[in-house]
Amino acid sequence: MMENNSLIPQETSGFLQLKDFRFDEMMSEEMNGLNATFDRIKIPAGGMTVFEVPGDTADAPENIKEFSAVILLHHPLYAYYKDKYTGGSNPPDCSSLDGVCGVGSPGGECAKCPFNQFGSGENGAKACKNRRRLYLLREGELFPVILSLPTGSLKDFSRYIMRQLSKGNKSNMIVTKFSLKKAVNSGGIAYSQAQFSMERKLSAEEYVLIHAMSEQVKALQDTVGYDAEDDETLRVDPETGEVIEPLQ
Repeated sequence: MMENNSLIPQETSGFLQLKDFRFDEMMSEEMNGLNATFDRIKIPAGGMTVFEVPGDTADAPENIKEFSAVILLHHPLYAYYKDKYTGGSNPPDCSSLDGVCGVGSPGGECAKCPFNQFGSGENGAKACKNRRRLYLLREGELFPVILSLPTGSLKDFSRYIMRQLSKGNKSNMIVTKFSLKKAVNSGGIAYSQAQFSMERKLSAEEYVLIHAMSEQVKALQDTVGYDAEDDETLRVDPETGEVIEPLQ
């Protein structure tokens, strides 16, 4: 049974510390002339059911089975490589952060791009890899983190978002619990599939603060491009788009 939101004492909410924090002002002051960057939560390969989350230092991540966060913003993340990806951190030949217009070669309207059609890649897959980038805020933290959802997790994410919309909930109005399950494709390859459930609805006071941060992140999204961690997603199973082995 879902916990009644009115039973959660507001003073215990870690989101309320945003009242004294201006994310946009801090970013404009500290990141002037720099590219915006965020820590990443990673989905493992091979059907493992633990996330890799940022630790106190960059070389000491933590492994956790589940976590909860508010989805501040989510958008498509498309990437096309003309030549087969072999590792490294080279940017894609064409990319899109809105799933509408590609930038690069070939560029143009994503819906009409021949590389964004099933059958254009190996084994009937798309040559352009479609993922979704989520900006998440965990309770008690001040800066968002990024989770990049692989192709094989997008159907469940779409269903989750539609279920919440049918209840009148936008994704930044609720706390979402994230977990993983092991799935196997038709070729017998195991992969890790993200799962989503609603933990609770934000209080009115929490939502005012979260909505403001969502708008601030939205203003920054175009400055957060691809990096080496996004490139890792391209060593994938051609049927599902899931990572099947880590880069060396």
